Amino acid sequence: MAEAGELVVSGAQQDDMLRVVAALAGILERVTERNDAVATPAEAAPASAFRATTKPGISVRAYVARIARFAGCSPACYVVAYIYLDRLLHRARRFALAVDSYSVHRLLITTVLAAVKFMDDVCYNNAYFAKVGGISLVEMNYLEVDFLFGVGFDLNVTPETFGHYCAVLQSEMLCAEAPSAPPRLQYCCLTESEDDAASCGSQQQLAA
Repeated sequence: MAEAGELVVSGAQQDDMLRVVAALAGILERVTERNDAVATPAEAAPASAFRATTKPGISVRAYVARIARFAGCSPACYVVAYIYLDRLLHRARRFALAVDSYSVHRLLITTVLAAVKFMDDVCYNNAYFAKVGGISLVEMNYLEVDFLFGVGFDLNVTPETFGHYCAVLQSEMLCAEAPSAPPRLQYCCLTESEDDAASCGSQQQLAA
């Protein structure tokens, strides 16, 4: 029997959800590890609502799985959350906001919340998402507002952009499901230019 608030979906939907979530987690884990290796010391890093004062004790993969278990949203929301994260990072480059161990969890819960509100007809409120994300309601509200201003309230996603990000996640899925394949470069749409953010046509390469 499902726990209170736990997402109840068909077997096929659950499989799609798990694959999308695992692909997103894999990309963010690699980006986080890379940025941790070159990060500015926490005490010297630029102030940001998305940077925690200490590293959360839960892994990126476990945190994404927790959100997926309790958020009650469609798999498409995670694709849109990925797009929103990319969009926010591109616009926030002047503030040196990066995906690392101090920021990735807050970035995730905030972009998923925004995607759910934009994509799904019915969703849980901010208090529920705050509980799922392990933060206070005040923090959740503040992060949501900071995100919206950070992306200039640009929440619309074209079918073309959605399709490009789906392709990136699909590539990640295929690689994860073929462990015996020879080493290869992985791709991540955490963009470096406005053209990339719009089309993902020129993807940043990350070593596996």
